[in-house]
Order: sequence, then structure tokens, then C-alpha cells
Amino acid sequence: MPKENRDTPPHSLPAGVVMCEVRRPPQLSQPIPDWIAQEVPVALVYNGISHVVMMASPKDLTQFAIGFSLSEGIIDHPQDIYGMDVVQVCNGLEVQIELSSRRFMALKERRRALAGRTGCGVCGVEQLNDIGKPITPLPFSQTFILTNLDMALEALHTVQPIGQLSGCTHAAAWILPSGEIAGGHEDVGRHVALDKLLGRRAGENEIWQQGAALVSSRASYEMVQKAAMCGVEILFAVSAATTLAVEVAERCNLTLVGFCKPGRVTVYTHPQRLITA
Repeated sequence: MPKENRDTPPHSLPAGVVMCEVRRPPQLSQPIPDWIAQEVPVALVYNGISHVVMMASPKDLTQFAIGFSLSEGIIDHPQDIYGMDVVQVCNGLEVQIELSSRRFMALKERRRALAGRTGCGVCGVEQLNDIGKPITPLPFSQTFILTNLDMALEALHTVQPIGQLSGCTHAAAWILPSGEIAGGHEDVGRHVALDKLLGRRAGENEIWQQGAALVSSRASYEMVQKAAMCGVEILFAVSAATTLAVEVAERCNLTLVGFCKPGRVTVYTHPQRLITA
């Protein structure tokens, strides 16, 4: 997202952004202050075993850990996590997660080494068969009035305080049927932003179970898969969808919508949830 023009620093910087000096033409010799988003390695450690390292913004990591655990099928419910601590280590951050014995045994049986990056959600999977997960087809319990999407698109920047300063984050927000944004998260990684939202939604009340997810990025297959794994029936993306994203969405009954702009959308799958009146 384009960042705001600021001649003076804000009163307080949000977590995940730092000030630095940059140079811009034509006076390259004169440094000026600017704000850049932090990107740090974050390791998710389950019962003492490191499972994955992702590059992420150092904020809302509890929600990230819950959302990742749900969307990857490591846990069935947030209650499967007995405890969690975020710990500073020499090379980054660790989220130390205490899993129930049942879920930890299941994790060990299918554990795989991942090396996550901001641009790729499948780096390091051991076999091609690990890419796709079986997903229970979603029910058709949600509907959404498309004209209400415009309100959410106009307000999406409100969940990106780092992005407004740095122009460097993706956002994922939960839209109520009215078009109001119930809440959202941002991150330098689009998958991480979505995981944070899914983790947040899992702990919210019944209001958050109605509506749709909106992401500021393209819709890749793994984002569709993560949403479906967490019971999200409608996914709006500001940018395009990939072929595999469309295939997965069709197969798991998810309504996938891309190129979302005020007054315009591209519907890829299951349009019956969308109301145009």
C-alpha cells in the first residue's frame, strides 16, 4: 500500500516499524528520516521442538501461532494449546507452544521441516504430496451483499498502521455482513497476516463467525487452503487468484473473489453466496 507522506514523526510508532535515514533525489547527499517495517525470523516451537521458521513482523505473534496451528491442521481448537510464550533469542523470536499430548503425538507422526519466506508458503515441504491437504467441503451457510464490500475496501488501511508509515505490509481483515471491518492484522508476509487473522477469529465471539475474509494481496492456493481449514466460506482478495487457488476453492466449496475494487469484483468460484441486489 502507498505510505503516508509525513514531514514530522508520529507521536508514537506502532510495534514493528523503526526509523532510519534515507536519501532521495535530487539531494542524495542529505539524509532524511523515514520509517521501515521490521522483518524478523519467528520460530514456532511445539513442546520443545522447532517446527517452522517464518519471516514476519514482530507483533501479534500469539494470534499468528494459533492461526498457523489451526490452518496447518496441527490443532483442532485453540484449547489444544495449553500455554504459549514469546521469547527473544539471539537470531530472532521464538513462540514456545505447549500442545496437548494428543495433538503433539499427531504432529510428530507427520512432522515436516519447513523454511518459510514472505513470498512462499510451501518452501521446504519434503514431498509434492505434502502440498495439498484433504479439506472437508465447506457448508453453504454464509451470504454476502457485494455492495457492502466497498465500505470494507475503503477502511482496509485502518488495520495497517505499519503499512501507512512504511508502505510495506499486507493486511487481512474480517468483514461483517454489513461491510464493517470487525478487526484485522498486518504483516510483511501475506500468509502470516492471514494466519494472524484466523487466530484472532478463533478466539472471538459469534459475531466473528458471520461474514468474510479480505486480504490485500493476491489469493494463492495456500491462502485458500488456510481459509478453508478454518471454516472461512468467502475470501475476497484485492489482487488476482492463481489457477491452483481456483481449483482448491472449487473443490472445497469456498467462494473466491479477486480484483476487488469499489464497484468491481471478479468471482472465480461458488457465486451463489454473493448477493448483487
